[in-house]
Amino acid sequence: MNFARESIFVGAIRSFCTSIAVILGLALGVGVVTIAVSVLVGPQYFPPRSEPMVMPDAQGERMLLPGNSPAVLRIDFHGVIGMGDLVSSKIESLLLDSREDFLKGDRVKAILLHLNTPGGAADDADAIYRALMHYKTQYKVPIYAYVEGLCASGGMYIASAADKIYATPSSIIGSVGVIMGPTFNFSDAMTKIGVSSLTLTQGKDKDALNPFRPWKPGEDATLQAVIASLYHRFVSIVAAARPLLTQDKLINDYGAHVYIAEEAEKLGYIDVADSDYSHALTGLTEAAGLKDSYQVVQLTPFHPFLSGLAQSLSPQKIFQWLGAPVTHELSGKFLYLYSP
Repeated sequence: MNFARESIFVGAIRSFCTSIAVILGLALGVGVVTIAVSVLVGPQYFPPRSEPMVMPDAQGERMLLPGNSPAVLRIDFHGVIGMGDLVSSKIESLLLDSREDFLKGDRVKAILLHLNTPGGAADDADAIYRALMHYKTQYKVPIYAYVEGLCASGGMYIASAADKIYATPSSIIGSVGVIMGPTFNFSDAMTKIGVSSLTLTQGKDKDALNPFRPWKPGEDATLQAVIASLYHRFVSIVAAARPLLTQDKLINDYGAHVYIAEEAEKLGYIDVADSDYSHALTGLTEAAGLKDSYQVVQLTPFHPFLSGLAQSLSPQKIFQWLGAPVTHELSGKFLYLYSP
């Protein structure tokens, strides 16, 4: 008997296509279930509450204390600002939740910002900074920042809401600047291979910096003006929060460079370089006048199971698994982002 043999290459292609079909089918199924559940549940007039979690105090203890004990609200900024849970709307909702339910009764007496971020979207960083400043003024609570890794660009912007900034010895601090792009131009390459494009617009310079045609002199002028304005605001906020960092030094000397914690302390970016979590938290509780026991509480945005599963199986995530380029959440935005 003769059997048709399949090459290893054809077999691999067949297996790959089968796997993709299964993943897409599962994603479609999750999407249908999510829609069905949302229809059955009906409209949600209020966002789901953030989920509280008891975190270690300065002595490393996580004992649950009575509901009337004072609390330190810990907010983690781990990752890129403007992505995932670090969008301004979620942080603002989290601050509202800190006055209700588990933390109701004016329990929050201080806020600890736990930072390990390269920054991110300028609009989110600014909105988060303003929300923190409003909270500090309204409820008369001290805010301290603790850097464990990286506090760059938008992270430095948010940390400017803190009364003091602590950091571990190996932390990297700085990068006060604004960036957009890079933006590429493919018009010469298209001409060589005989490809042309057509973009339909209304409004002068609506297709400014279109990568598929030669750029006109000065068409980036309005974007440069926006970047200059955002930069001026960034520098002004940092200089106002950090007495040693004058606007002149930030613009002409330090620029958008980053510094190891020890050097950052000397220049004035932070207050304490050789620190740890316990040290920073002790300083904060002393500033808040918390002499007795207190509860450190972290609030995390609520993540419904189906929405999380649907997000993990979204086409964008699937193509990320396959190594294909995808549109970044920060694409086209002005950024306070450190990206070496």
